[in-house]
Amino acid sequence: MKHLPLLLALLPAWALGAEPAPLPPVGQLTTPGWRYEEVRRYAAPEAGQGVAVDREFFYAINNHTIARYRKDSGARVGLWEGGARGEIIHLNAGLIVGDRLYAVHSNYPGVPMLSSLEIFDPATLRHQGSHSFGRMDGSFTWLDRRGDRWIACFVHYDGKGAEPGRTNLWTQILAFDDAWRRTAGWALPPALLARFGARGYSASGGAFGPGGHLYLTGHDNPELYVLDFPAAGSVLRWIATIPFPSEGQAFAWDPAQPDHLFSILRRSREVIVGRVVMPR
Repeated sequence: MKHLPLLLALLPAWALGAEPAPLPPVGQLTTPGWRYEEVRRYAAPEAGQGVAVDREFFYAINNHTIARYRKDSGARVGLWEGGARGEIIHLNAGLIVGDRLYAVHSNYPGVPMLSSLEIFDPATLRHQGSHSFGRMDGSFTWLDRRGDRWIACFVHYDGKGAEPGRTNLWTQILAFDDAWRRTAGWALPPALLARFGARGYSASGGAFGPGGHLYLTGHDNPELYVLDFPAAGSVLRWIATIPFPSEGQAFAWDPAQPDHLFSILRRSREVIVGRVVMPR
């Protein structure tokens, strides 16, 4: 037993019954080598839920409103309004793929949860179509394209909008083919869900960005989270945290400048552009 002290010293804290060291307060958790540099801001009254972006324009998204703005001048050049009593209840995020604007939609805070993908012409903002997921295990919050697959997030909540017997730990990220058949699925790390889900919310934004990593935001934390897919198992790996000025919500990477991130600050109704710098 003479080696017992050495063995105990090598054991992780959880194996000894110790609590893990607390993380720094929200907005103060940093990862060496990663940083965010703000570039500019645009006033956008519709910036309540998220933003999408293409090479010349960005699209400010609210519950049932989408506005098109020029990137060079910040001038609004288009507006779609679904109306508070229309079929569109809660737009969450947007994604430009080719000549389509895909808008993520749910019936939040309605229960049972219902989700759909609404399709718009980005040039005219005319509604072109819809794919209904109907009743899913979770509420649809964001979508991205990776290779030949769609990657989508369906979240659960702890409070408002929660379904019986579910918490935000039931949030899942799913892969679909072009026929919207599920091909894979993953869970988020519980520690990450605890960090951005303190008020009962979950992952409000997500997209693949620099380095091929998956970047996530919560609902209200001024932090951008960097994740990788696991080599084995089903839980994503949380590898970095970057403080930034936006307080959660959906964001988009600029296809014209792939290290530039468009995000929103809902309390000031602004779209913020910044550059994400990775470790060398």
